[in-house]
Amino acid sequence: MSTAAFPRPGAVLADLLPAAATDTRARVRDAALVLGGAALTGIAAQIAVPVPGSPVPVTGQTFAALLVGASLGAGRGLLSLALYALAGMAGMPWFAGGTSGAGGATFGYILGMLLAATVVGALARRGGDRGVLRTAGTMAAGTALIYGVGVPYLALSTGMSLGQAAAAGLLPFLIGDALKAALAMGALPAAWKLAGRR
Repeated sequence: MSTAAFPRPGAVLADLLPAAATDTRARVRDAALVLGGAALTGIAAQIAVPVPGSPVPVTGQTFAALLVGASLGAGRGLLSLALYALAGMAGMPWFAGGTSGAGGATFGYILGMLLAATVVGALARRGGDRGVLRTAGTMAAGTALIYGVGVPYLALSTGMSLGQAAAAGLLPFLIGDALKAALAMGALPAAWKLAGRR
């Protein structure tokens, strides 16, 4: 197996950006990456399609959150999603469909994304985004964390049973999540291969 396809063990894609000459420039670069990750998640959240019978829409936000975690790593990924969540709670209308605020029925998914971006980032740092099967496992773990927080929160906030919440906030999304994972399975390993050719 060629080592060119796996540059810098322990790195994530963002680490391949040119190194900053000073600590201050490195902090500015990291801040820009964090802000960019939050903005990407907010933009992706505007791709929202209502699901009949469910308060949870299909969005691009979960895919963006997982991509941010994998690309930026655990620390920067967590900060990006924390910034996204805090700004939305403070009134920035960039939750799904241009909403904002805390406490809505779907807010648990946002909390799950915080956890998922962190775990996906840690897995990516261990090579979890460098091959098709590894990426599939990494995306599956992140997606499970999002639902693991989002579905119980949905049940609590709406008075649904856990089974009803799973029927409304999990089952309708499995096919879409499989498609998102397939995109990541192609994109992330391809990005590493391109980086290895530099």
